[in-house]
Amino acid sequence: MHDDEHGDEHGNEHGDERERLFMISSGRLAGREATWYDLPAFAAGAGFALADVPYSGRVLLESLLRDGEPQTAAMLGKRLAAGQTPDVEMVFRPARILMQDYTGIPLLVDLAALRDQVSRPGRVNPALPVDVVVDHSVQTDWAGRPDALALNEALEWDRNRERYTFLKWAESAFDGLRVIPPGRGIVHQVNLERLATVVAQGPDGLLRPDTVIGTDSHTTMVNGLGVLGWGVGGLEAETLMLGLAQPMRVPPLVGVRLTGSPLPGTSPTDLVLALTRRLREENVRGLLLEFTGPGVAALTAADRCTIANMAPEYGAMSAFFPVDGETLRYLRQTGRAEDDVRLVAEYCRAQGLFADGTDADGTEKAGTGPRFGRVIDFDLGSVGTGLAGPSRPDQHISLAELPGSFADLTSRPPRTANGLSDGDIVIASITSCTSTSNPKAMLAAGLLARRAVERGLTVPAHVRTSLSPGSRTVTRYLRAAGLLADLERLGFHVAGYGCMTCNGGSGPLADGVGETVEHADLTVCAVLSGNRNFEARVHAQARAGYLASPALVVALALAGHVRADLETEPLGTDHDGKPVHLRDLWPDAAELAALEAEYVTPEVFAAETASAGDTTAAPAGAPAGDQWSALPAAGSDVFPWDQASTYIRPPAYVGARPRSGPLTGARVLLALGDDVSTDHISPVGAIRADSPAGRHLRAHGVRDFNSYGSRRGNHEVMARGTFANPRLVNRLLGDGDGGGQTSHLPSGERLPVYDAAERYAADGTPLIVLAGRSYGMGSSRDWAAKGPWLLGVRAVLAESFERIHRANLCAMGILPLLLPEGASWPSLGLTGREEFDLSLDPARQSGLVDVRAEGVTFTARADVHSAGEWDVLLAGGTMPYLLGRLTPATGPDAAPEQAR
Repeated sequence: MHDDEHGDEHGNEHGDERERLFMISSGRLAGREATWYDLPAFAAGAGFALADVPYSGRVLLESLLRDGEPQTAAMLGKRLAAGQTPDVEMVFRPARILMQDYTGIPLLVDLAALRDQVSRPGRVNPALPVDVVVDHSVQTDWAGRPDALALNEALEWDRNRERYTFLKWAESAFDGLRVIPPGRGIVHQVNLERLATVVAQGPDGLLRPDTVIGTDSHTTMVNGLGVLGWGVGGLEAETLMLGLAQPMRVPPLVGVRLTGSPLPGTSPTDLVLALTRRLREENVRGLLLEFTGPGVAALTAADRCTIANMAPEYGAMSAFFPVDGETLRYLRQTGRAEDDVRLVAEYCRAQGLFADGTDADGTEKAGTGPRFGRVIDFDLGSVGTGLAGPSRPDQHISLAELPGSFADLTSRPPRTANGLSDGDIVIASITSCTSTSNPKAMLAAGLLARRAVERGLTVPAHVRTSLSPGSRTVTRYLRAAGLLADLERLGFHVAGYGCMTCNGGSGPLADGVGETVEHADLTVCAVLSGNRNFEARVHAQARAGYLASPALVVALALAGHVRADLETEPLGTDHDGKPVHLRDLWPDAAELAALEAEYVTPEVFAAETASAGDTTAAPAGAPAGDQWSALPAAGSDVFPWDQASTYIRPPAYVGARPRSGPLTGARVLLALGDDVSTDHISPVGAIRADSPAGRHLRAHGVRDFNSYGSRRGNHEVMARGTFANPRLVNRLLGDGDGGGQTSHLPSGERLPVYDAAERYAADGTPLIVLAGRSYGMGSSRDWAAKGPWLLGVRAVLAESFERIHRANLCAMGILPLLLPEGASWPSLGLTGREEFDLSLDPARQSGLVDVRAEGVTFTARADVHSAGEWDVLLAGGTMPYLLGRLTPATGPDAAPEQAR
């Protein structure tokens, strides 16, 4: 939807009155004429002290002023300045939207299908800039060899050419859509190094904070640069893209007060893993966090981005670090123009968005800093070297606790077969924007590798090693420092520039290893420098997964297993047979700082693009750019669907009618426990040939299934893959198993979940899901809500929901219901085999739903957070809601109103 179809947001209809209300100021910033909404002047006029408002709250206030809501801004500002709970609904309009291909392609497929439904296809068009970074499709099919990069990129193009051709069409068909082609890097690292401006200029010419909404949960990474943003599902992003406002209720803003300094040898990964455990314990689910205190000055911008990246892992909506001098240093280091850096500094200082709360020696200035209703203290100096695992990012452990954490996985005696044992590491991957964006972390891995090579250590053959940097800049400075060759000697060859192992695109295990694991039923491990390690996410055959710093990934690869305490036991023996301990190889902080100063320079980052300012150009000599340029693009406003395609299909939920009315005689499709992730609900990795999705593809003549993530443009595949994760435990089956299977009721027949859902649909039986705490943790993928909708799920009853997934359920017209506080579905006396009746009609007014299930009666509460969510939910989901706005009753060509 174009901006001109719903009026210029700064039109003449208000004239001088708007200028008075919004306190628009003009002046020279960084040597240029500029205009902006003056936050200090507005706060003074509204009667609150801007200095008392958290910095992230100030960004929200500026957004409200731009949206023409000064009264709401005044109310929010006063409450935040007093340290109160916001309790305000507002519309947040970001400066831009950021997507990766796994989440972006299905969103664009939805928009293409919407264009089919309206009389003027051009009205379905982004109202704000959109970037799509293609980073999820490349997989680690080849690793541990010099040509791994070339081989993996060739396979990527062979598998995904049809998807990329669709993206090429979308880039030409939708205004304001830019695609960063494959081979450039991971979306969030590209965002840090290239796309984020910190201060943006809107289409109205006014300066504003750079803000972003992303269809990937780790969009929060850019919070480390003072850019406010968070992840949402693709359906919510679609609403924003089309210029339709959907109010959100501002969550509490909580301060995380950092003190102390990191200990020598402590990595940024160590810090964020320890913080993740602590903040999970503090229950910050859905909150806006802001880091404050003297410890902030001890962190580099890259360290802050590492911490902000994992906000979804500790459950927060965002993890904000205000702009300060370190932000400016990072912008200069990454090659931003000096005039642009000056503009950031001068605008943020003029707006009260520049944090300067410490003295020259790093101590906290007395009486400075914003107020928070709640503050969590964390001492950076309390963190040592550690990991997280074996199955969740918040399971932070020390090195000494590693063997015990693995031993707790199984009570059986250890097994060995063909030289492979329980506890052996089968995947060791330096991957993910979480860590590869941090030069200090990557240089540490290179130095440890160098010292290991000098001592004659090698990696056992059963360990599959890979290096997947978040941008080509990383390869460039590692090579310049002479460290890339040392990593390669240990098998850490560059395998690609994308998420790869971090996102489950791990490829096969080493020759013979997978077969041995399968036949002997071994419990083996993966270790990676990523942000998620849910069961079966990294690899279906690696039951245990550990998150660690890049240097520790190298060390564990050398050890080859997790059965040893690396604080006391050696990694191996050197040329002379002497034991080599981890402490003998660990890099020195001063040496790391010297290497970063010498090799991580603006010139290294500037060399990333073929021409200045062209963020989509491929690096000089990179074949990916040539292939992208050569792709054909259909020059039509509507997409020419190929009915034979197994990748891109018009989705069934576009144009579907709302499923209204009471739920009577509903059956439980699955009964689940705690910590069910979106990986459990909608897997992203390999498609098994004997699964419903695999059978469907084989029936259509497909032999290379690719992955579930790559098939997200085909609802027929994704519906069949819903709840297909082999590690999902379905308690309806009662055997501690059930990945991809359920019990059809009342027959009791054991069936694949999809087949059972088909049988229920034929009988007209509505479905629900029972779950425990933190249902839907993990990725932002809206297919974890779309898939259940396609299976006929009408409601989910859980003890608690993770933020993004809860919103995604509402966006698909699936009602998220909270069980009575303190109760679980088993404690209520439910088995999951009952018939359920739910009275949904009064839910909007009271939020309460009466539930009856064969003698068990209780009241659940709808976990719906705003009037806008109710509007979408009761419309049957985002697609019917959008169609209603785009084709109102007054006529198909009438311009839609903004939703308030």
